[in-house]
Amino acid sequence: MRIFSKDVRLQDITIMYFTGLAALMVILVASYQAPSNAIDVSSLKPSPSSSLPPLPMPFRMPLDPLGNLQLAWNISYATQEVYIQLRVAELRHGVVLGMSDRGELTNADLVVLWDNGTRSYFGDAWSDSKGHVSLDSHQDYELIEAKQKADEFYLLFKRPFSTCDPRDYIIEEGTVHIIYGLLDQPLASLGDLNLSRIHMGVQRVLMLRPDMPSPTLPPDVKTMDVLAPNVIIPNQETTYWCFIQKLPDDLPKNHIVMYESVITPGNEAIVHHIEVFECAPDLREVPQYSGSCDDKMKPKKLNFCRHVLAAWAMGAEAFYYPPDAGLAIGGPGSSRFLRLEVHYHNPLLISGRHDSSGIRLHYTPNLRQYDAGIMELGLVYTPIMAIPPKQHTFYLTGYCTSKCTRTALPPGGIYVFASQLHTHLAGRGVRTVLVRGGKELEMVQEDQHFSTDYQGDVLITKCTYNTEDRSKPTVGGFGIMEEMCVNYIHYYPRTQLELCKSHVDPGYLQKYFSFINRFHGNDQCVCGDSGVTDQYAQLHWDDFAGEVLDSLYNTAPISMHCNQSTARLFPGEWEKQPLPEVTSILPKHRYPCEGGAESVSRPWNGMELFSLQVKASPASK
Repeated sequence: MRIFSKDVRLQDITIMYFTGLAALMVILVASYQAPSNAIDVSSLKPSPSSSLPPLPMPFRMPLDPLGNLQLAWNISYATQEVYIQLRVAELRHGVVLGMSDRGELTNADLVVLWDNGTRSYFGDAWSDSKGHVSLDSHQDYELIEAKQKADEFYLLFKRPFSTCDPRDYIIEEGTVHIIYGLLDQPLASLGDLNLSRIHMGVQRVLMLRPDMPSPTLPPDVKTMDVLAPNVIIPNQETTYWCFIQKLPDDLPKNHIVMYESVITPGNEAIVHHIEVFECAPDLREVPQYSGSCDDKMKPKKLNFCRHVLAAWAMGAEAFYYPPDAGLAIGGPGSSRFLRLEVHYHNPLLISGRHDSSGIRLHYTPNLRQYDAGIMELGLVYTPIMAIPPKQHTFYLTGYCTSKCTRTALPPGGIYVFASQLHTHLAGRGVRTVLVRGGKELEMVQEDQHFSTDYQGDVLITKCTYNTEDRSKPTVGGFGIMEEMCVNYIHYYPRTQLELCKSHVDPGYLQKYFSFINRFHGNDQCVCGDSGVTDQYAQLHWDDFAGEVLDSLYNTAPISMHCNQSTARLFPGEWEKQPLPEVTSILPKHRYPCEGGAESVSRPWNGMELFSLQVKASPASK
């Protein structure tokens, strides 16, 4: 076989060889040169003019369960910027920190510190739909300091809340999903990095916090700890641990004016959230229990301990009541038993870790003007409401109707001062809006990354879910693989309205099952022969079944649960109620990059009152 033409000279071959060699050298050298947009950390010198936030930074969060990565940050609402400090205990060849919509490794906004074996670089980057990392053409993370201190490496940088870069994450009020990872090998080029090929973790934080000082507690305040009794955390990813604590028999009425978390040192990245529930007052005895909340052998009376007293989630600060209200505990007619529930998230399956985390209640015998209350909004915990499988976005909505607020709330209304949102694993967003006269007036609270006086108005709580990773329908319920759509609103003065929630009318749901089964050729309907959960599971799920279910939820009558604190309904007709009419919705929030946008405002804390009302009747002023 002839490789060369007889006309090709040795000189031509030599020229071709050296040309190719030169091109190869250019490519190799370029790959080891500093990226054009990255900062060469090796030659970085501290800038005395850098606008450093006051240290220590007020907000901190451990990222990994082993404590190798610590995140701290500060916020400037004046400049709409967040300052971020990352502490790495054992830095080898770099670290990745990023933000994504739900904690995905794909389509994430990243900041990366990496080295090529000889020099270190810092840059704003992003990952594509397959996890491949590229340096961003817009460098919006400004490096302030990179320094080795003792046995730890510190990285300090800042970025705007909104950068106007479509590849960057918008930092807003609510949950921010932080992804992180360490680099064990040098990178010839940042383009060699694929997040799916390194060990990455995810942590959830509330990044935007109030910048106001904490209120001063009264001098006569006392404390009560409700703590896990030296629990050995199971070496499984998810555990809900329950513990019953009895209050003193002679405890008089007091007001809780603040509560805060108490986390066992070293477990900050494992204790995910904590709740304290009050048991039903008519329970004279509740058996002692310390064990899994999901244990089928646990005492049945634990199911009657559902009144939320305090709730904390990872990253949350202390919760303060306003100066003229407190949450009653003790005294005649109150419960003598509390149920502590601790959610442990142990993705590394660490064994032998002891924990005594819980909630510290700060209370005073000097009663304030008003008793505060906690009211549940959203959907009833029932399998009647469900999310079809393989859904990218599916909405469920719970209603607190004007009929219920007119019936249960006093003429002067109530003042809402705080709100806590809750879903389970498939939840992606929650929002509660106030509706008066058919018009959405104001947002009570919204968290799309899944965070005054009322009477006669409507409160609508809408939850967003994603079930793309599920092959079966997800029904409502208490289990972690079931779903919830809840907003606990904190308000005063306390009323007998404990719960204002809804679900679709069961009769219309049975018509849905019958229609879908017949549409798919299943003439033998099992609607009356099995429970709702089984009926959902037996359906043939396709796009049509999901669309019809969505239409049913948005048009069919509802069953209202307008419940007193005794768990009994207020007098009245609550079945087959019409959906509240909404004729005007709130405008979509606009970010600084968009025309006419306003800057991000400070989020509320326990001391700020919402400037919104639920009136005695739609005509009230």
